[in-house]
Amino acid sequence: MTKQQKQLTRIIVAVVLLAVMMILTRFVEVNVIVQALCYLVAYLLVGVDVVWRAVKGIFRGQWLDENFLMTVATIGAFIIGDYAEAVAVMAFYQVGEYFQDKAVGKARKSIGDLVAVQSNTATVIKGGEYVVVDSEEVEIGDMLLVRKGEAIPVDGILADEYAMLDCKALTGESVPVDVSKNAEVLSGSVNVGDAFVMQATKAFEDSTVAKILELVENASDKKAKTEKFISKFARIYTPVVVGLAVLISIIPPIVDGEWKTWVIRGLTFLTVSCPCALVISIPLTFFAGIGACSSCGVLVKGSNVLESLDKVQVVVCDKTGTLTTGEFGVTAVEPNEQAEQILAIAGQIESVSNHAIARAITKASGQKSCEWQVQEIAGKGMLANKDGQTAVVGKLTLLAEQGVTQLPQEENAGEIFVALDGKFLGKIVVKDTIKSNAKQFVDDMHAYRIPVVMLTGDSGYSAGQVASAVGVDDYRYSLLPAQKVEEMEKIAQDGKIVAFVGDGINDAPSLMRADVGIAMGGIGSDSAIESSDVVLVHDDLSAIVKAKKIARKVAAIAKQNIVFALAVKVLALILSALGLVGMWIAVIADVGVALVAIANAMRAGRVGVKPLRDVK
Repeated sequence: MTKQQKQLTRIIVAVVLLAVMMILTRFVEVNVIVQALCYLVAYLLVGVDVVWRAVKGIFRGQWLDENFLMTVATIGAFIIGDYAEAVAVMAFYQVGEYFQDKAVGKARKSIGDLVAVQSNTATVIKGGEYVVVDSEEVEIGDMLLVRKGEAIPVDGILADEYAMLDCKALTGESVPVDVSKNAEVLSGSVNVGDAFVMQATKAFEDSTVAKILELVENASDKKAKTEKFISKFARIYTPVVVGLAVLISIIPPIVDGEWKTWVIRGLTFLTVSCPCALVISIPLTFFAGIGACSSCGVLVKGSNVLESLDKVQVVVCDKTGTLTTGEFGVTAVEPNEQAEQILAIAGQIESVSNHAIARAITKASGQKSCEWQVQEIAGKGMLANKDGQTAVVGKLTLLAEQGVTQLPQEENAGEIFVALDGKFLGKIVVKDTIKSNAKQFVDDMHAYRIPVVMLTGDSGYSAGQVASAVGVDDYRYSLLPAQKVEEMEKIAQDGKIVAFVGDGINDAPSLMRADVGIAMGGIGSDSAIESSDVVLVHDDLSAIVKAKKIARKVAAIAKQNIVFALAVKVLALILSALGLVGMWIAVIADVGVALVAIANAMRAGRVGVKPLRDVK
């Protein structure tokens, strides 16, 4: 049985015992000692942890909190013989605590579990043998073997002639990178080609992945933190009401000598002072809002996140996997009149390659078999022969080397050029496709008067095309993780509340730095999900808009409950201090306020998503 289940069980047993005793004592005469013992059992079941926290707070010098107030007030009720009220007040408080704990849960795992591509081991080549060691044991100058599918353990340089790396987790670059001999290779990059040998140039603690972990830790220290409202409130409220209760119990009887009357009145005042409506309705409001977000496919990791989400002033987005699908597709074939021939030739030839761009071209062409004799030129493209014909598919440099003339002057990322028998036919444009609702998401944010900024590790050409298509207000490109954090710092100047939406390991530091980190749950990396405050289960950007609306409604309901509860509480305190209401009337009024506040709080779970034209 979990801690929360045990807590709920104790609450239920205590409430049942309370109800039985109240009914029994109404119709049957029960011995006072038996009554006290039964109520005491119920009280201990529901309040022992609160009393214990109050005792620890006293010894730590931090005793004027809600635990102390609840403990003194309920013990005071026991002293004057109002056992039922003592148990009822503590039970109400614990119900609120239960919902609060259930809503928040465990927000994040340890930092060490964040980076999924961190390689814990490395294969070192020593004396012609392959020795597997811990990544921390790799020394500068060691020769390492990196097999297909493995992550590079430390930063270094490529010793072989060619390698193909997936750097998406580090830079956000969606296209696998072709690396030549002596080029730098970064830890965290994944080998998607043949096995290769590299030389370590940095120790593990100085490598890229280790620095990302350090950035995450540092960013989490800067992250905006919202204290629970009730804790802030209790810092002022608790010492004031305790002081007033003491004054009520001591000052008047010095004048009139009615010590018993005023002590009972002081304890009544203290009992009435318990902020049940607040301690239950406020967390319950946020809990209901979190539930409403969950029904929209948005997992929110705490009530403070909803509070921050309502106040967001700038939304920052990653590109690959966030505004785009992270999957390649053919977006254009030029010239259009030769599109069918170009796709047919390229589709067949590229079908023998496992490169992501090659697979996209083959899929778009509809070709299922290859009739060409194909030779792959590492990092450049493909040469093919069939029935005396010669075809070239790849980069401009390869076509030029094969004597193809009248070539374009410029080459952009994702462009594949095709030539047949020395004649240039045209090009195929392969891009990371933009999500269908990306532009609508940006438009929705603009409807809230919230600007959207795109940060990406991709090239300026690719970033510019996506930025133009979706309509972001600003974009910055070719950014490494540390540079993304720097840009986040600039955007967050002047105290702006910033939300960041991302999915890759390279986004983890930015997600932690943001006031609200929003991660893609379906395609997002473990590091991004664990570093975030909000997870989109279905990678649906429109869910962010729904969560924003829910957060706004939750904030409004919480304010309503605070004003209502405090107004009634002040009135009840005044009446109890003047002796105009007794314990039962005061408690009934207090419970009534709590029930009204709870009913209002539950509305947060039934938030309707209105059209954006209704957004003010």
